[in-house]
Amino acid sequence: MDAVLELFATAEAIERNADLLRNAEVAEISAKDAAALSETVTPQGLVAVCQLAQPSANTVLSAGPSLVVVLVEPNEPGNLGAIIRTADAAGADAVIVDGGADPYNGKAIRASAGSIFHLPVISCETEEFLAGATSAGLLSLATTGHADLDLDQLAADGTLARPTAWLFGSEAHGLPDAVLQAADRQVRIPIHGRAESLNLAAAAAVCLYASARAQR
Repeated sequence: MDAVLELFATAEAIERNADLLRNAEVAEISAKDAAALSETVTPQGLVAVCQLAQPSANTVLSAGPSLVVVLVEPNEPGNLGAIIRTADAAGADAVIVDGGADPYNGKAIRASAGSIFHLPVISCETEEFLAGATSAGLLSLATTGHADLDLDQLAADGTLARPTAWLFGSEAHGLPDAVLQAADRQVRIPIHGRAESLNLAAAAAVCLYASARAQR
């Protein structure tokens, strides 16, 4: 309960969760207030205001990470949460978020399916992170549909076995030019059919699992 700053519950929720709330300081609220505070259609009547302590980007880098995800201004909370879930499944050491959707948005948290609590999700400017990533020995790979180098080539030549930071841009605009130029390499996912591109979450899954496979 150390992360909980404030706790609100309806009388029914207090009775239903008596064991959980036995030693907690709870402010009783009405069912109407609980509905207003909740983002779900059928609220549970129990709402907590929490703080989640996260390490700094420098702390993550100093630990010698093998796989890091960097998201630059992701627009869609659902995609953001799905990428956090995929990063967790692929064994990534951290997710860096530079602007865009809030990873603690209710939709993002639900899409992460609990993974937001399994690995660090850190707010940090991309340029600042990349400066530290280079010193930490991470290869930065920026995704763009216009790159000459493709993912299959990196898998074939052994590059993906190296400690890597994958950079992904917004759904609508991709990565800014400044970030593309700052990365070590620009990479595209080969499209073998007639689709113009992949959904951001799908693209992240393809790249992260390619790295996870190579590193293992």
